[in-house]
Amino acid sequence: MDFDPVLLARLQFAFTVTFHIIFPSFTIGLSAYIGTLGALWVRSGEERYHQLMRFWTRIFAVSFAMGVVSGLVLSYQFGTNWSRFSLAVGNVVGPLIGYEVLMAFFLEATFLGVLLFGFNRVPPWLYVMSGAIVALGTAMSAFWILSANSWMQTPAGYAIKDGIAYPADWLAVVFNPSFPYRFAHMLNAAYLTTGFVVLAVGARFLIAGQHIAEGRTMLRMAIGLTAILAPLQLVIGDQHGLNTLKHQPIKIAAMEAHWDGTKPGDFEIFAWPDEKTETNRFAISIPKGASLILTHKMNGLFPGLKSVPAADRPPVALVFFSFRIMLGLGFFMIAAARYGAFLLWRGTLFETRWYLLVMAQCWWVGFVAVIAGWVVTESGRQPWIVDKILRTADATSPVPGASIAVTLALFVLAYGVVFSFGIYYINRLIAKGPSGPEAKETGQFVGSPISAAHEG
Repeated sequence: MDFDPVLLARLQFAFTVTFHIIFPSFTIGLSAYIGTLGALWVRSGEERYHQLMRFWTRIFAVSFAMGVVSGLVLSYQFGTNWSRFSLAVGNVVGPLIGYEVLMAFFLEATFLGVLLFGFNRVPPWLYVMSGAIVALGTAMSAFWILSANSWMQTPAGYAIKDGIAYPADWLAVVFNPSFPYRFAHMLNAAYLTTGFVVLAVGARFLIAGQHIAEGRTMLRMAIGLTAILAPLQLVIGDQHGLNTLKHQPIKIAAMEAHWDGTKPGDFEIFAWPDEKTETNRFAISIPKGASLILTHKMNGLFPGLKSVPAADRPPVALVFFSFRIMLGLGFFMIAAARYGAFLLWRGTLFETRWYLLVMAQCWWVGFVAVIAGWVVTESGRQPWIVDKILRTADATSPVPGASIAVTLALFVLAYGVVFSFGIYYINRLIAKGPSGPEAKETGQFVGSPISAAHEG
Protein backbone atom coordinates (compact mmCIF):
# COMPACT_ATOMS: atom_id res chain seq x y z
CA MET A 1 0.00 0.00 0.00
CA ASP A 2 1.36 3.41 -1.02
CA PHE A 3 1.30 6.02 1.80
CA ASP A 4 1.69 9.73 1.02
CA PRO A 5 4.05 10.97 3.77
CA VAL A 6 3.16 14.65 3.27
CA LEU A 7 -0.58 14.00 3.53
CA LEU A 8 -0.13 11.72 6.56
CA ALA A 9 2.15 14.22 8.31
CA ARG A 10 -0.47 16.89 7.76
CA LEU A 11 -3.26 14.63 9.00
CA GLN A 12 -1.30 13.70 12.11
CA PHE A 13 -0.56 17.32 12.97
CA ALA A 14 -4.15 18.33 12.18
CA PHE A 15 -5.49 15.62 14.46
CA THR A 16 -3.28 16.54 17.41
CA VAL A 17 -3.65 20.30 17.02
CA THR A 18 -7.45 19.98 16.78
CA PHE A 19 -7.47 18.17 20.13
CA HIS A 20 -5.03 20.65 21.60
CA ILE A 21 -6.85 23.84 20.58
CA ILE A 22 -9.97 22.71 22.44
CA PHE A 23 -8.27 23.09 25.83
CA PRO A 24 -6.42 26.43 25.48
CA SER A 25 -9.55 27.98 23.96
CA PHE A 26 -11.34 26.95 27.16
CA THR A 27 -8.65 27.62 29.77
CA ILE A 28 -7.83 31.11 28.43
CA GLY A 29 -11.38 32.23 29.05
CA LEU A 30 -11.93 30.13 32.16
CA SER A 31 -8.88 31.56 33.93
CA ALA A 32 -10.22 35.08 33.33
CA TYR A 33 -13.59 34.00 34.75
CA ILE A 34 -11.91 32.50 37.82
CA GLY A 35 -9.95 35.72 38.35
CA THR A 36 -13.17 37.74 38.08
CA LEU A 37 -14.93 35.49 40.60
CA GLY A 38 -12.04 35.94 43.01
CA ALA A 39 -12.21 39.72 42.73
CA LEU A 40 -15.98 39.66 43.33
CA TRP A 41 -15.50 37.41 46.37
CA VAL A 42 -12.93 39.71 47.97
CA ARG A 43 -15.00 42.80 47.22
CA SER A 44 -18.41 41.49 48.30
CA GLY A 45 -17.54 38.74 50.77
CA GLU A 46 -20.33 36.59 49.30
CA GLU A 47 -19.61 32.89 49.63
CA ARG A 48 -21.23 31.97 46.29
CA TYR A 49 -18.38 33.66 44.42
CA HIS A 50 -15.85 31.74 46.47
CA GLN A 51 -17.61 28.42 45.87
CA LEU A 52 -17.80 29.11 42.14
CA MET A 53 -14.14 30.08 42.07
CA ARG A 54 -13.09 26.79 43.64
CA PHE A 55 -15.53 24.80 41.50
CA TRP A 56 -14.20 26.20 38.21
CA THR A 57 -10.58 26.00 39.40
CA ARG A 58 -10.86 22.21 39.64
CA ILE A 59 -12.27 22.05 36.10
CA PHE A 60 -9.54 24.41 34.92
CA ALA A 61 -6.86 22.17 36.41
CA VAL A 62 -8.06 19.09 34.50
CA SER A 63 -8.40 21.06 31.26
CA PHE A 64 -4.98 22.65 31.75
CA ALA A 65 -3.39 19.24 32.25
CA MET A 66 -4.93 17.87 29.05
CA GLY A 67 -3.82 20.98 27.17
CA VAL A 68 -0.25 20.46 28.36
CA VAL A 69 -0.23 16.79 27.35
CA SER A 70 -1.57 17.49 23.86
CA GLY A 71 0.76 20.48 23.41
CA LEU A 72 3.88 18.47 24.20
CA VAL A 73 3.11 16.14 21.31
CA LEU A 74 3.04 19.07 18.88
CA SER A 75 6.53 20.12 19.93
CA TYR A 76 7.90 16.65 19.20
CA GLN A 77 6.21 16.59 15.81
CA PHE A 78 8.22 19.60 14.70
CA GLY A 79 11.33 17.46 15.02
CA THR A 80 9.97 14.14 13.78
CA ASN A 81 7.67 15.02 10.88
CA TRP A 82 8.62 18.63 10.12
CA SER A 83 12.39 18.83 10.47
CA ARG A 84 12.83 20.81 7.25
CA PHE A 85 10.37 23.37 8.56
CA SER A 86 12.43 23.64 11.73
CA LEU A 87 15.61 24.04 9.67
CA ALA A 88 14.19 26.70 7.36
CA VAL A 89 12.34 28.94 9.82
CA GLY A 90 13.26 27.61 13.27
CA ASN A 91 15.44 30.67 13.94
CA VAL A 92 12.27 32.78 13.93
CA VAL A 93 9.49 30.45 15.11
CA GLY A 94 11.54 28.61 17.74
CA PRO A 95 12.24 31.61 20.00
CA LEU A 96 8.59 32.72 19.85
CA ILE A 97 7.45 29.30 21.07
CA GLY A 98 10.24 29.31 23.66
CA TYR A 99 9.07 32.67 25.01
CA GLU A 100 5.63 31.15 25.51
CA VAL A 101 7.10 28.48 27.77
CA LEU A 102 9.41 30.81 29.71
CA MET A 103 7.05 33.75 30.15
CA ALA A 104 3.62 32.12 30.28
CA PHE A 105 3.60 28.40 31.02
CA PHE A 106 5.82 28.55 34.10
CA LEU A 107 3.79 31.49 35.43
CA GLU A 108 0.50 29.62 34.94
CA ALA A 109 1.77 26.37 36.45
CA THR A 110 3.26 28.04 39.53
CA PHE A 111 0.22 30.07 40.55
CA LEU A 112 -2.21 27.31 39.58
CA GLY A 113 -0.55 25.37 42.39
CA VAL A 114 -1.43 28.19 44.78
CA LEU A 115 -5.03 28.13 43.56
CA LEU A 116 -5.32 24.37 43.98
CA PHE A 117 -3.51 23.89 47.28
CA GLY A 118 -3.27 27.35 48.84
CA PHE A 119 -6.78 27.76 50.22
CA ASN A 120 -6.49 28.61 53.96
CA ARG A 121 -2.72 28.38 53.62
CA VAL A 122 -2.09 31.79 52.06
CA PRO A 123 -3.86 35.12 52.69
CA PRO A 124 -7.07 35.65 50.69
CA TRP A 125 -5.52 38.50 48.70
CA LEU A 126 -2.68 36.22 47.54
CA TYR A 127 -5.10 33.42 46.75
CA VAL A 128 -7.21 35.75 44.59
CA MET A 129 -4.17 37.40 43.04
CA SER A 130 -2.98 33.93 41.98
CA GLY A 131 -6.16 33.58 39.93
CA ALA A 132 -5.48 36.89 38.21
CA ILE A 133 -1.87 35.88 37.49
CA VAL A 134 -2.99 32.57 35.98
CA ALA A 135 -5.37 34.53 33.74
CA LEU A 136 -2.51 36.81 32.73
CA GLY A 137 -0.32 33.78 32.00
CA THR A 138 -2.88 32.17 29.71
CA ALA A 139 -3.29 35.44 27.79
CA MET A 140 0.51 35.72 27.45
CA SER A 141 0.61 32.14 26.20
CA ALA A 142 -1.92 33.04 23.51
CA PHE A 143 0.13 36.13 22.66
CA TRP A 144 3.30 34.21 21.79
CA ILE A 145 1.66 31.25 20.07
CA LEU A 146 -0.49 33.51 17.92
CA SER A 147 2.51 35.69 17.14
CA ALA A 148 4.33 32.61 15.81
CA ASN A 149 1.31 31.43 13.85
CA SER A 150 0.64 34.90 12.46
CA TRP A 151 4.24 35.19 11.31
CA MET A 152 3.73 32.00 9.32
CA GLN A 153 0.69 33.66 7.71
CA THR A 154 2.19 37.11 7.15
CA PRO A 155 5.98 36.88 7.64
CA ALA A 156 7.85 40.12 8.35
CA GLY A 157 11.12 41.29 9.88
CA TYR A 158 13.24 38.46 8.47
CA ALA A 159 16.10 37.91 6.05
CA ILE A 160 16.75 34.82 3.93
CA LYS A 161 20.31 33.49 3.77
CA ASP A 162 21.03 30.23 1.94
CA GLY A 163 17.36 29.30 2.11
CA ILE A 164 17.12 29.82 5.87
CA ALA A 165 15.11 32.60 7.53
CA TYR A 166 16.85 34.73 10.15
CA PRO A 167 15.22 37.41 12.32
CA ALA A 168 16.22 40.91 11.24
CA ASP A 169 13.76 42.95 13.31
CA TRP A 170 12.16 41.22 16.30
CA LEU A 171 9.47 43.88 16.73
CA ALA A 172 8.42 43.35 13.11
CA VAL A 173 8.51 39.58 13.63
CA VAL A 174 6.36 39.64 16.76
CA PHE A 175 3.94 42.34 15.62
CA ASN A 176 3.63 41.10 12.05
CA PRO A 177 0.77 42.45 9.90
CA SER A 178 -1.91 39.90 10.84
CA PHE A 179 -0.99 39.40 14.50
CA PRO A 180 -3.13 42.12 16.15
CA TYR A 181 -6.26 40.93 14.33
CA ARG A 182 -5.61 37.22 14.91
CA PHE A 183 -4.79 37.76 18.60
CA ALA A 184 -7.94 39.82 19.21
CA HIS A 185 -10.08 37.35 17.27
CA MET A 186 -8.75 34.28 19.10
CA LEU A 187 -8.78 35.84 22.56
CA ASN A 188 -12.37 36.97 22.10
CA ALA A 189 -13.26 33.50 20.77
CA ALA A 190 -11.77 31.92 23.91
CA TYR A 191 -13.82 34.15 26.19
CA LEU A 192 -16.95 33.39 24.15
CA THR A 193 -16.26 29.66 24.31
CA THR A 194 -15.98 29.77 28.10
CA GLY A 195 -19.02 32.02 28.34
CA PHE A 196 -21.22 29.45 26.64
CA VAL A 197 -19.83 26.62 28.77
CA VAL A 198 -20.62 28.59 31.92
CA LEU A 199 -24.04 29.45 30.51
CA ALA A 200 -24.74 25.77 29.78
CA VAL A 201 -23.67 24.62 33.24
CA GLY A 202 -25.72 27.31 34.96
CA ALA A 203 -28.78 26.35 32.89
CA ARG A 204 -28.19 22.69 33.74
CA PHE A 205 -28.20 23.44 37.48
CA LEU A 206 -31.42 25.47 37.29
CA ILE A 207 -33.21 22.80 35.26
CA ALA A 208 -32.19 20.18 37.83
CA GLY A 209 -33.19 22.45 40.71
CA GLN A 210 -29.68 22.25 42.22
CA HIS A 211 -27.21 24.97 43.27
CA ILE A 212 -29.78 27.63 42.45
CA ALA A 213 -27.86 30.67 43.71
CA GLU A 214 -24.67 29.63 41.94
CA GLY A 215 -26.55 28.69 38.75
CA ARG A 216 -28.24 32.09 38.60
CA THR A 217 -24.92 33.82 39.17
CA MET A 218 -23.35 31.85 36.31
CA LEU A 219 -26.24 32.69 33.99
CA ARG A 220 -26.12 36.41 34.77
CA MET A 221 -22.36 36.64 34.31
CA ALA A 222 -22.26 34.48 31.17
CA ILE A 223 -25.06 36.35 29.44
CA GLY A 224 -23.59 39.71 30.41
CA LEU A 225 -20.29 38.65 28.85
CA THR A 226 -21.54 36.92 25.69
CA ALA A 227 -24.14 39.59 24.88
CA ILE A 228 -21.22 42.02 24.46
CA LEU A 229 -18.50 39.77 23.06
CA ALA A 230 -20.58 37.87 20.48
CA PRO A 231 -21.44 41.00 18.43
CA LEU A 232 -17.92 42.32 19.04
CA GLN A 233 -16.52 39.14 17.48
CA LEU A 234 -18.38 39.96 14.27
CA VAL A 235 -16.66 43.36 14.14
CA ILE A 236 -13.23 41.90 14.92
CA GLY A 237 -13.76 39.14 12.37
CA ASP A 238 -14.66 41.70 9.70
CA GLN A 239 -11.45 43.64 10.33
CA HIS A 240 -9.47 40.39 10.37
CA GLY A 241 -11.02 39.49 7.01
CA LEU A 242 -10.04 42.84 5.48
CA ASN A 243 -6.49 42.34 6.72
CA THR A 244 -6.46 38.83 5.21
CA LEU A 245 -7.73 40.22 1.90
CA LYS A 246 -4.76 42.58 1.86
CA HIS A 247 -2.10 40.00 2.68
CA GLN A 248 -3.62 36.62 1.68
CA PRO A 249 -6.21 37.33 -1.01
CA ILE A 250 -6.34 33.73 -2.26
CA LYS A 251 -7.41 32.55 1.19
CA ILE A 252 -10.32 35.01 1.00
CA ALA A 253 -11.13 33.78 -2.50
CA ALA A 254 -11.33 30.22 -1.15
CA MET A 255 -13.49 31.32 1.79
CA GLU A 256 -15.93 32.89 -0.65
CA ALA A 257 -15.49 30.30 -3.44
CA HIS A 258 -14.78 33.28 -5.72
CA TRP A 259 -13.28 32.10 -8.99
CA ASP A 260 -13.29 35.06 -11.39
CA GLY A 261 -11.63 38.20 -10.05
CA THR A 262 -12.78 40.29 -13.03
CA LYS A 263 -16.36 40.24 -11.72
CA PRO A 264 -17.87 41.34 -8.40
CA GLY A 265 -18.08 38.48 -5.90
CA ASP A 266 -21.39 37.00 -4.81
CA PHE A 267 -21.85 35.85 -1.24
CA GLU A 268 -22.56 32.14 -1.45
CA ILE A 269 -25.01 31.20 1.28
CA PHE A 270 -24.62 27.65 0.08
CA ALA A 271 -22.70 26.15 -2.81
CA TRP A 272 -20.59 23.16 -3.72
CA PRO A 273 -17.24 24.41 -5.05
CA ASP A 274 -16.08 22.24 -7.97
CA GLU A 275 -12.33 22.63 -8.32
CA LYS A 276 -12.20 20.67 -11.58
CA THR A 277 -14.65 22.88 -13.46
CA GLU A 278 -13.78 26.00 -11.41
CA THR A 279 -17.45 26.71 -10.75
CA ASN A 280 -19.91 26.54 -7.86
CA ARG A 281 -22.71 23.99 -8.04
CA PHE A 282 -26.11 24.30 -6.37
CA ALA A 283 -25.33 27.91 -5.48
CA ILE A 284 -27.70 29.99 -3.36
CA SER A 285 -26.17 33.45 -3.48
CA ILE A 286 -26.56 37.08 -2.53
CA PRO A 287 -25.48 38.90 -5.71
CA LYS A 288 -22.39 41.05 -5.14
CA GLY A 289 -22.65 40.37 -1.40
CA ALA A 290 -19.00 39.35 -0.97
CA SER A 291 -17.82 42.47 -2.81
CA LEU A 292 -19.94 44.67 -0.56
CA ILE A 293 -18.56 43.03 2.61
CA LEU A 294 -14.93 42.98 1.52
CA THR A 295 -14.58 46.18 -0.52
CA HIS A 296 -17.62 48.11 0.81
CA LYS A 297 -18.67 48.62 -2.81
CA MET A 298 -21.35 46.72 -4.71
CA ASN A 299 -19.14 46.44 -7.79
CA GLY A 300 -15.85 46.14 -5.93
CA LEU A 301 -13.34 43.62 -7.26
CA PHE A 302 -11.00 41.31 -5.38
CA PRO A 303 -8.72 38.52 -6.65
CA GLY A 304 -10.32 35.25 -7.62
CA LEU A 305 -8.98 31.71 -7.42
CA LYS A 306 -8.27 31.70 -11.17
CA SER A 307 -5.70 34.45 -10.67
CA VAL A 308 -3.19 31.83 -9.50
CA PRO A 309 -2.37 28.36 -10.86
CA ALA A 310 -4.32 25.44 -9.43
CA ALA A 311 -1.17 24.24 -7.62
CA ASP A 312 -1.14 27.50 -5.62
CA ARG A 313 -4.73 27.25 -4.41
CA PRO A 314 -5.88 25.94 -1.03
CA PRO A 315 -8.46 23.13 -0.78
CA VAL A 316 -11.44 25.27 -1.67
CA ALA A 317 -14.32 23.13 -0.39
CA LEU A 318 -12.72 22.58 3.02
CA VAL A 319 -12.03 26.29 3.54
CA PHE A 320 -15.43 27.33 2.14
CA PHE A 321 -17.52 25.05 4.37
CA SER A 322 -15.38 25.59 7.49
CA PHE A 323 -15.83 29.34 7.15
CA ARG A 324 -19.60 28.94 6.93
CA ILE A 325 -19.70 26.70 9.98
CA MET A 326 -17.78 29.33 11.95
CA LEU A 327 -19.97 32.14 10.61
CA GLY A 328 -23.23 30.28 11.26
CA LEU A 329 -22.27 29.45 14.83
CA GLY A 330 -21.18 33.04 15.34
CA PHE A 331 -24.62 34.34 14.37
CA PHE A 332 -26.24 31.72 16.60
CA MET A 333 -24.16 32.89 19.57
CA ILE A 334 -25.14 36.51 18.91
CA ALA A 335 -28.84 35.61 18.78
CA ALA A 336 -28.70 33.33 21.85
CA ALA A 337 -26.76 35.83 23.96
CA ARG A 338 -28.88 38.81 22.99
CA TYR A 339 -32.13 36.94 23.59
CA GLY A 340 -30.82 35.83 26.97
CA ALA A 341 -30.02 39.45 27.77
CA PHE A 342 -33.58 40.39 26.78
CA LEU A 343 -35.00 37.73 29.11
CA LEU A 344 -32.69 38.91 31.91
CA TRP A 345 -33.86 42.49 31.39
CA ARG A 346 -37.50 41.38 31.55
CA GLY A 347 -36.79 39.37 34.70
CA THR A 348 -37.98 36.08 33.19
CA LEU A 349 -34.67 34.42 32.38
CA PHE A 350 -34.71 31.88 35.21
CA GLU A 351 -38.32 30.86 34.49
CA THR A 352 -38.01 30.51 30.69
CA ARG A 353 -37.51 26.76 30.69
CA TRP A 354 -37.29 26.24 26.92
CA TYR A 355 -34.40 28.72 26.72
CA LEU A 356 -32.59 27.01 29.62
CA LEU A 357 -33.11 23.59 27.97
CA VAL A 358 -31.58 24.82 24.71
CA MET A 359 -28.66 26.59 26.37
CA ALA A 360 -27.87 23.57 28.56
CA GLN A 361 -27.07 21.66 25.35
CA CYS A 362 -25.05 24.43 23.67
CA TRP A 363 -21.78 24.11 25.61
CA TRP A 364 -20.06 22.88 22.42
CA VAL A 365 -20.77 25.78 20.04
CA GLY A 366 -17.68 27.80 20.91
CA PHE A 367 -15.35 24.81 20.56
CA VAL A 368 -16.68 23.90 17.11
CA ALA A 369 -16.48 27.52 15.97
CA VAL A 370 -12.84 27.73 17.12
CA ILE A 371 -11.92 24.48 15.34
CA ALA A 372 -13.67 25.63 12.16
CA GLY A 373 -11.81 28.94 12.35
CA TRP A 374 -8.46 27.20 12.68
CA VAL A 375 -9.27 24.98 9.70
CA VAL A 376 -9.92 28.14 7.67
CA THR A 377 -6.67 29.72 8.90
CA GLU A 378 -4.40 26.74 8.36
CA SER A 379 -5.96 25.15 5.27
CA GLY A 380 -6.47 28.54 3.65
CA ARG A 381 -2.72 29.15 3.78
CA GLN A 382 -1.95 26.06 1.68
CA PRO A 383 0.12 25.12 -0.25
CA TRP A 384 2.41 27.25 1.93
CA ILE A 385 3.41 26.39 5.47
CA VAL A 386 5.08 29.81 5.73
CA ASP A 387 3.47 32.11 3.22
CA LYS A 388 5.62 32.71 0.14
CA ILE A 389 8.70 31.34 1.96
CA LEU A 390 8.28 27.57 2.38
CA ARG A 391 5.82 25.16 0.81
CA THR A 392 4.26 22.47 2.95
CA ALA A 393 5.53 19.71 0.68
CA ASP A 394 9.11 20.98 1.19
CA ALA A 395 8.85 21.18 4.99
CA THR A 396 8.39 17.53 5.95
CA SER A 397 10.99 15.08 7.24
CA PRO A 398 12.23 12.16 5.13
CA VAL A 399 10.10 9.71 7.12
CA PRO A 400 8.35 6.79 5.38
CA GLY A 401 4.61 7.20 5.07
CA ALA A 402 3.97 3.82 6.69
CA SER A 403 5.75 4.95 9.87
CA ILE A 404 3.64 8.09 10.06
CA ALA A 405 0.48 6.03 9.51
CA VAL A 406 1.35 3.76 12.44
CA THR A 407 2.05 6.67 14.80
CA LEU A 408 -1.12 8.41 13.65
CA ALA A 409 -3.14 5.32 14.56
CA LEU A 410 -1.41 5.19 17.96
CA PHE A 411 -2.16 8.86 18.56
CA VAL A 412 -5.84 8.30 17.80
CA LEU A 413 -5.92 5.39 20.25
CA ALA A 414 -3.96 7.15 23.00
CA TYR A 415 -5.87 10.42 22.71
CA GLY A 416 -9.16 8.53 22.72
CA VAL A 417 -8.28 6.85 26.02
CA VAL A 418 -6.59 9.76 27.81
CA PHE A 419 -9.08 12.41 26.83
CA SER A 420 -12.07 10.18 27.51
CA PHE A 421 -10.89 9.95 31.11
CA GLY A 422 -10.33 13.71 31.20
CA ILE A 423 -13.82 14.49 29.94
CA TYR A 424 -15.21 11.90 32.37
CA TYR A 425 -13.60 13.68 35.33
CA ILE A 426 -14.81 17.09 34.14
CA ASN A 427 -18.36 15.74 33.90
CA ARG A 428 -18.05 14.29 37.41
CA LEU A 429 -16.90 17.67 38.70
CA ILE A 430 -19.84 19.40 37.04
CA ALA A 431 -22.25 16.80 38.41
CA LYS A 432 -20.90 17.37 41.92
CA GLY A 433 -21.50 21.11 41.61
CA PRO A 434 -19.85 24.08 43.30
CA SER A 435 -20.47 23.05 46.91
CA GLY A 436 -17.14 21.56 47.93
CA PRO A 437 -15.68 20.27 51.17
CA GLU A 438 -14.50 22.99 53.46
CA ALA A 439 -11.31 22.82 55.50
CA LYS A 440 -11.69 25.70 57.90
CA GLU A 441 -10.59 23.70 60.93
CA THR A 442 -7.68 21.77 59.47
CA GLY A 443 -6.50 24.47 57.12
CA GLN A 444 -5.96 21.85 54.45
CA PHE A 445 -7.39 22.01 50.96
CA VAL A 446 -8.96 18.62 50.23
CA GLY A 447 -10.87 19.59 47.13
CA SER A 448 -8.30 18.62 44.49
CA PRO A 449 -9.79 17.90 41.05
CA ILE A 450 -9.51 14.10 41.11
CA SER A 451 -10.68 13.67 44.71
CA ALA A 452 -13.57 16.06 44.12
CA ALA A 453 -14.56 14.13 41.01
CA HIS A 454 -14.61 10.85 42.92
CA GLU A 455 -16.82 12.43 45.55
CA GLY A 456 -19.23 13.43 42.76
